[in-house]
Amino acid sequence: MPRVLIVEDEPQLVRALVINLKARKYEVEAAPDGAAALRLAASRHPDAVLLDLGLPDMDGLDVIRGLRGWTRVPIVVLSARQTSDEKVEALDAGADDYVTKPFGMDELLARLRAAVRRAEPVGMPGDTATVETDDFSIDLAAKTVTRRGRDVHLTPTEWHLLEVLLRNSGRLVGQKQLLQEVWGPSYGRETNYLRVYMAQLRRKLEADPSHPRHFLTVPGMGYRFHQG
Repeated sequence: MPRVLIVEDEPQLVRALVINLKARKYEVEAAPDGAAALRLAASRHPDAVLLDLGLPDMDGLDVIRGLRGWTRVPIVVLSARQTSDEKVEALDAGADDYVTKPFGMDELLARLRAAVRRAEPVGMPGDTATVETDDFSIDLAAKTVTRRGRDVHLTPTEWHLLEVLLRNSGRLVGQKQLLQEVWGPSYGRETNYLRVYMAQLRRKLEADPSHPRHFLTVPGMGYRFHQG
């Protein structure tokens, strides 16, 4: 049974989330502020986090960064902040998805299910268990990446995006296909998600992120992984 940590200081919303999640067989923990959230995450190891950015003691972005220092747990942001820049900032800090308040409970639960699913291992077809480049090495079975002899930590969403690109190595993967395979069938226009996550993969894996050799953009169309 997946365990969800709700980080939210609005009691009515917490109650609604707890009722809906428990009705769908989730275990639920709730934290009213960022400090409590970080303590609960460390002690309870949730399978997903629903995080409000407007917390009484710290900005939710700092909670994301605190979690990303040690865990890949999926983080779905709940926020009244609606600008594209604010969404990109949350994704760039390590969030996996961003739901704008007010939201429909069915939509939120669908996004939560997708986030939990992305954190589960995905098998690769055929015998391709490792991918070697001049800059980094990927072991898909063990879900590990090393670059210059050091481990590189990827979030579940970064992993899922990487796996889709590797599965289509050398071929163009369209923006809509990437969004739907990584985030789910209701996505298709959130190209800012792709820009943020491709930038993160390049920053973590490319020798020169501003001139990538492996994670290539085909303007207006999509992305391609080039191994050589």
